[in-house]
Amino acid sequence: MIAAPCSGSGKTLVSLCLAALARERGESLQPFKVGPDYLDPQLLSAVAGRSCRNLDPLLCGPAWVERCFAWHASRADRVLVEGVMGLFDGRGPGSEGSTAAVAAQLQLPVVLVVEASRQAGSLAALVRGFRDHGPPRIVLAGVVLNRVAGERHQALLAEALNSIAVPLLGALPADPALELPSRHLGLLPPGELQDLEERQRRWAELAREHLDLERLWPLLEPPPAPPDEQGDPIQWLLRSNGADLAAPQPEADGEGSSHRKIPIAIATDQAFHFRYPEAGELLEAHGLAPMVWSPLADEPLPPGCRAVLLPGGYPELHAHQLAASQRSLQQLKRAADAGLPVVAECGGLLLLGQALLDEQEQLHPMAGVLPFRARRGALSLGYRQAEVCTDGLLVRRGERLLGHEFHRWQLEPALAGAASEKNSMTETGGLWQLEGWGCLRRPEGWTTSTLHASWLHLHWAGCPAIPRRLAAACGSGGPLPQSGATSSPPTPDPPPTRSA
Repeated sequence: MIAAPCSGSGKTLVSLCLAALARERGESLQPFKVGPDYLDPQLLSAVAGRSCRNLDPLLCGPAWVERCFAWHASRADRVLVEGVMGLFDGRGPGSEGSTAAVAAQLQLPVVLVVEASRQAGSLAALVRGFRDHGPPRIVLAGVVLNRVAGERHQALLAEALNSIAVPLLGALPADPALELPSRHLGLLPPGELQDLEERQRRWAELAREHLDLERLWPLLEPPPAPPDEQGDPIQWLLRSNGADLAAPQPEADGEGSSHRKIPIAIATDQAFHFRYPEAGELLEAHGLAPMVWSPLADEPLPPGCRAVLLPGGYPELHAHQLAASQRSLQQLKRAADAGLPVVAECGGLLLLGQALLDEQEQLHPMAGVLPFRARRGALSLGYRQAEVCTDGLLVRRGERLLGHEFHRWQLEPALAGAASEKNSMTETGGLWQLEGWGCLRRPEGWTTSTLHASWLHLHWAGCPAIPRRLAAACGSGGPLPQSGATSSPPTPDPPPTRSA
């Protein structure tokens, strides 16, 4: 487990150095990331060459975390888990769901990465505190120092660690070239790093020159393979939830001699890329065929698609280009009007509004499915308990789900000050009621029998009924008509339930 006292200490850099070195050595490395994160896992996936898996006991439950880790880790030569935030930072002020909690659950030794640029002897007090703090209790394997000023500084820090009998496992230099570029929601994704190949070479070089690999490399040994009956966690999830009984029947091809899966369009480009790998795997397990669709490239919806999935991402940074993608926007609006299932999460929600204001407050029209516009505002961040208010496409009244909220753009009525019901944001109702630590209970989201739109990020491994219900909705409907005319669902839906 690669952990740190706080965010910004360098745990992602150390993780990338180890992943790059494994790739250079020709060893397979399975990366994991604690918590609800999309950007660090994308970098780790790109460098390791294997999909990074999120380990979040709050979103997915402890049983899933254990099975996911055991299955994927045992299939690689090396395994690495990057923590989230500070070592003991969990939900609210407690350690529930924290890096320390996951390390204790999986019995992983912890490597603490400390940003040491302004420390000397005080390092001992800081490290001793993290080593001895608990519950949960952790096993501290050693410390990697980041931004060390030189040999003399390193010698001072090494003496401090020696005084408390904690091994020094490496010391990375202070070098501006090693900084990872970021923006308002985190690190830049790998697709925007033009020099990623050169960075990987440099990261591997750093690992060779500045890390104690004789002691670090054995810590990356994978666990033994799980028993056969505990195998693939996706199949375990399906068996546990009776999903095989609800999967739609594959369609016969033109000759009726074979079958194909039902296509579902998933927005995938630089504006929409916040998605856990298990989402696609669960859709496929339920008889659907995920198809890449780029609104940013103004692509038409894939022929024959039965539903549209709009994941999170950075539409606010591409608002001008999205507004110019009239073919994509019009087809999305036509699909929603025709009753195709549409699922939008966080950034995907913004594409459904009337308009999106960019960072310069320039207004850009969107698909016009829902009555809001969005502009930059206060940060919304944290786990949220969601109590469902009404039956909808993916959820049922009275269900309680746990998700995560992380966005800076906020919604407002499409026409400021408008009195019409069409453009008002109601104070009650909505998809669900959200609440979390330090966050007042409030209505949020939209839903009908064919629409689900919300700020809330969900990990479907923790709510497996959702992909099952989406698959059932895809199986019971038809594709978008190819003509310009729109069709209506067999049973008209009421207007989407709205909330601020």
